[in-house]
Amino acid sequence: MTDQIQELQEIARELRCLALRMIQNAGSGHAGGSLSAADIVAALYFSVLNIDPSRPDWPERDRLVLSKGHGCPILYAALARRGYFPIDELWTLRQLGSRLQGHPDMRKTPGVDATTGSLGQGISVAVGMALAAKINRASYRVYAIMGCGEMQEGQVWEAAMAASHYHLDNLTGIVDYNGLQIDGTNAQIMEIAPLGEKWRAFGWHVLEIDGHNMQEILNALSLTRQHVGQPSVIIARTIKGKGVSFMENEVKWHSSVVTKEDLERALAELGCERKGNGR
Repeated sequence: MTDQIQELQEIARELRCLALRMIQNAGSGHAGGSLSAADIVAALYFSVLNIDPSRPDWPERDRLVLSKGHGCPILYAALARRGYFPIDELWTLRQLGSRLQGHPDMRKTPGVDATTGSLGQGISVAVGMALAAKINRASYRVYAIMGCGEMQEGQVWEAAMAASHYHLDNLTGIVDYNGLQIDGTNAQIMEIAPLGEKWRAFGWHVLEIDGHNMQEILNALSLTRQHVGQPSVIIARTIKGKGVSFMENEVKWHSSVVTKEDLERALAELGCERKGNGR
């Protein structure tokens, strides 16, 4: 295992720890989907994205749209760890007046490129950004992280059709495919399989990977940057609540309250050290 892979895995573990602490401190939030996306977010923010935390509005920066906006604790953890704002600000999650709201707000939070939360809309925003880059001959790339339940939204497929029509090869979609949504499994609510075939039918370059295998994540992201003529989508098979045994593959952890006891168990499993006043 390379040093880079080990470092990114360690960062993903740290991000999971921070996200759980934030959610417990806030008394609400979405733990399961934050944990499932941690490896993907770590790879993007600490290896792939061309960004500069000292210049959040740098015009040439790569853009990331967290379309599954309820998973923002893992995004905020990455932004703080990357230096966009102090780590201590994480403990203000969901508080009145905080820059860290329950869904990302680009008007308030440094490093957030799009206000999201209404599922299905993020990929449309990302398509607009990528099309603007093409029109303006800008070099930045656009990434959009989507949830698998979000694939049930018709707007996703309208955006997919537009991206293919405009040959947006500067756009990469990433589906956090953990198989669960707020009310149950995808299969119970509205089956989305075979997901890869659907994206291919809409004219996208499709890569299917293990969303917790850091090497596969990096390889797939590299391949999307090299692909020409089509937008790309990475279908990342993940586990809701990844890293915490009692949360893994459990629908209830989509948005259940994390108690102090839950947090203690989770942090112990993840190997996190308690800091300061319990955070």
